[in-house]
Amino acid sequence: MEGSILIVDDDPIVVKSCEYVLKPEGYDVTGVTRVKEAMGVLVNQNFDLILTDLKMPEIDGVKFISMLKEKNIKAGIIVITGYPSQESLKDTLEMGIIDYVPKPFSPSILLDVVAKGLKFMLARANAAVATEDATTSKADDLKKMINSYKHTPGALIPVLQKAQELIGYLPPSVQRIIAKEMRIPVSEVHGVVSFYSYFTMKPRGKHSIRVCLGTACYVKQANEILEKLKGFLHIEAGGITDDRKFSLETVRCLGACGLAPVVVIDGDTYGAVDPVRSKDLLNDYD
Repeated sequence: MEGSILIVDDDPIVVKSCEYVLKPEGYDVTGVTRVKEAMGVLVNQNFDLILTDLKMPEIDGVKFISMLKEKNIKAGIIVITGYPSQESLKDTLEMGIIDYVPKPFSPSILLDVVAKGLKFMLARANAAVATEDATTSKADDLKKMINSYKHTPGALIPVLQKAQELIGYLPPSVQRIIAKEMRIPVSEVHGVVSFYSYFTMKPRGKHSIRVCLGTACYVKQANEILEKLKGFLHIEAGGITDDRKFSLETVRCLGACGLAPVVVIDGDTYGAVDPVRSKDLLNDYD
């Protein structure tokens, strides 16, 4: 996978470790140990992702992210932290980071977070205009709906459910509106959205396909089903077709192990799916 990544960490070992893991995968990686050096690099080069430590001398990660926002740097920001609690990430969540890497991290964790981050940025770029249009055109309806729940205890989850039904997903722009109207931190809204698998921050197609990769399904060729669907739809897991008709996701368990391997399309559950005929499941969805 291609992608340009800037690593900013005052520990040279962390920088070298990131380079050692990411470069063999085809990523263009630049590593620096000081924020001032990073800002200098950003004058002449654009990056898809910036991975930054929070605890750094001279200028810390929070200040660095603030500087990136002031300079209107468009790269996705991922935090590297040894203290991945909700409280420690609160400020950066409100500033719009897309994910974090906990210290110490394994190569697989780093690769997974980076791959997801790049997919998120690509999806956000492709959907930027559509998102803005959808949010703007439905902003009044969104605010009216939120207002109807303002005095209801525990209203955040119902509001998020209704917002997702209205907009189709919960991008940062929608999360900010919800936070503002409900007078709660953006980090609280983001925390709930990212915790529950029902909610999505990425656009979904008209029909949502979920392939279970839990143990019971995996041993019965669920991965082959996924590969067949990816090839047929010409998208990766987490992607959406160009016509926005189908989106493809993977889940770790659908609670239907006795039917393995399982695929769910919208609200319809299909069990004992044959990988060879998996694409036939899509025939009834216009």
